[in-house]
Amino acid sequence: MRLRSSIAGILALALIAVTGCGGAEEPAGGAGGSGPEKVKINVGTIPVLDTAPLQIAIEKGLFKKQGLDVTLSMLAGGAEAIPKLKGGSLDVSFGNYVSFFGAHAKGAIDLKIVSDGFRSAPGTHTIMVAKDSPVRTVADLKGRTIAVNTKRNIATMLARVAAKAHNIELDEDKSFVEFPFPEMESVLKAGTADAVVVVEPFGTLIGRSIGARVLWDLSQGPTADFPIAGYAVTSEFAKANPDTVAAFQRAMAEAKALAADRANVIAAIPKYTKITADTAADLAFGTFPTTLDATSLQRVTDAMRESGLLDETLNVQDLIVAGT
Repeated sequence: MRLRSSIAGILALALIAVTGCGGAEEPAGGAGGSGPEKVKINVGTIPVLDTAPLQIAIEKGLFKKQGLDVTLSMLAGGAEAIPKLKGGSLDVSFGNYVSFFGAHAKGAIDLKIVSDGFRSAPGTHTIMVAKDSPVRTVADLKGRTIAVNTKRNIATMLARVAAKAHNIELDEDKSFVEFPFPEMESVLKAGTADAVVVVEPFGTLIGRSIGARVLWDLSQGPTADFPIAGYAVTSEFAKANPDTVAAFQRAMAEAKALAADRANVIAAIPKYTKITADTAADLAFGTFPTTLDATSLQRVTDAMRESGLLDETLNVQDLIVAGT
């Protein structure tokens, strides 16, 4: 399990073009018995641990089983999904809930959540600093810069919640700078930012590669077992394609049930990244809920309001498309 090379080199390979399901099968049939309204769908994804069930669904032919032909499109973050969903280049997309709920609340897009994606666990989301950094506590982040993959999303909110617990107020515009996850090692090495917010597998890889330290685990206290991300469609798509959405939900529910077995996730990771099975076995794993729970997702909007990312309460129940 030696990992001495630069993470930038390793993870450049991780951002591979992911192949779709391909092939054609007879539709499994939805509520109306006629199969999905739209068979070929484009799904936005990110090459992180959170999306392992999506890869499992493809590998195991679970989308084909439901009559769907899925093509995956790689994204830098959940915020990128918004214009692509609205513009129609994506039919479904994985993304963090903060980006999704924020865009919906502002009227940028009318969204529906069709599948829960990932909940945090110790080690899945962390603030990290360079090995020799003078930053030793969260309080030391006052007046410093933190790199995140995108602003006003789950990363900045979790960091702000952690800072607030240490009587530090972080500013969305002044405290954060944006860099893709694969560049976080270089950011720390060059001192471009004082700290980085990373998710697995990047946290483990950065730690091994340059000895970066975990300053704070973002899955504890008020953000323990926190809903991180899910899969969304536009309301227009959900209304026009109810059987397609239901087919996607069934495939993902089956895949997430398989993902409850850690061995299946470990086996999947090397197939959509260049991370070895040995390294995958050492990653921190969260959970993959098989159903959508409005009460749990409401925690996200409550935290968003406390962080100033939402002006008014958002009723998550109105955004959920119940599975079949």
